[in-house]
Amino acid sequence: MIVSNVSLSGCAEVNSAVCAGAAEGRLGGGSYRTTLTPTGNLVVAVCLGFIGTFGLLNNLLVLVLFCRYKMLRSPINLLLINISISDLLVCVLGTPFSFAASTQGRWLIGAWGCVWYGFANSLFGIVSLISLAVLSFERYSTMMGPAEADSSNYRKISLGIVLSWAYSLVWTTPPLLGWSQYGPEGPGTTCSVDWKAKTTNNISYIVCLFVFCLIVPFLVIVFCYGKLLCAIRQVSGFLGGNRKHS
Repeated sequence: MIVSNVSLSGCAEVNSAVCAGAAEGRLGGGSYRTTLTPTGNLVVAVCLGFIGTFGLLNNLLVLVLFCRYKMLRSPINLLLINISISDLLVCVLGTPFSFAASTQGRWLIGAWGCVWYGFANSLFGIVSLISLAVLSFERYSTMMGPAEADSSNYRKISLGIVLSWAYSLVWTTPPLLGWSQYGPEGPGTTCSVDWKAKTTNNISYIVCLFVFCLIVPFLVIVFCYGKLLCAIRQVSGFLGGNRKHS
C-alpha cells in the first residue's frame, strides 16, 4: 500500500516489536495520516465538498426528470441514466469519506474501509467510462446501420448496461483476490489501486487496467464518433452539391 510519512525500511535495525506496532498502525488500524498541511487539507475538503454536493444534486435532478417525464424514457436515455447512477453512487459512497478525511487530516474508516472505498470508486468510475463507450457504439450502429432504428427496443440497451457493470466487476475484483491491492493514495485522504508498488504482480495489473479500462474504451469512442463525423461531412457535402446544381 501507499503510505504517507512513514517508512519501515529501517525495521531490521530496531526492535522488532516497535516495527510490528508501526506496521499495525499503518495497515491494521487504518489511521493513515495525510501529507498535506492543514491549509492544503482545507482546500481539498472545500473542493471535495463542492464536487460532491454539485454531483449529488445534478445527478438527482437527472433521475427525477427521467422518472417524471415519460417522453424522456427512451432506450438511449437509459444509458445516460446508467452513467448518472454510477456518478451518484460515487457522490454518496465515496466523496463523503474523502471529504471527512480531509477535514480531519487522516483516513477515518480503517483499512477495510480503505479497501471498500478503492473498490467502489474504481467500479463506478469504470462503469461510467464503459457506458460512454457503449453509448458511442450504439450511436454509430444506429446511424450507420442499413435498417431504421427501433426507438422502442430496450433489449440492446439493457444488454449494454449489464455489460458495463459486468466488465467493470471483472477488472475491479482482482485486487480483492490478490492481483494487486487497494490502499491509500496521494496525500492519504483517498484510497485506490496501489499505483506505486514495483512488483510484477502489481505492474501487470496496472498495465491491464490501463489498456482494457482506459485505452480500449477511449479508442472505441474515438472510432465511433470519428466515423459519424465523416458520415455527417459526406452527407453535408452531398447536400451542398445538390443545392448548387439546382
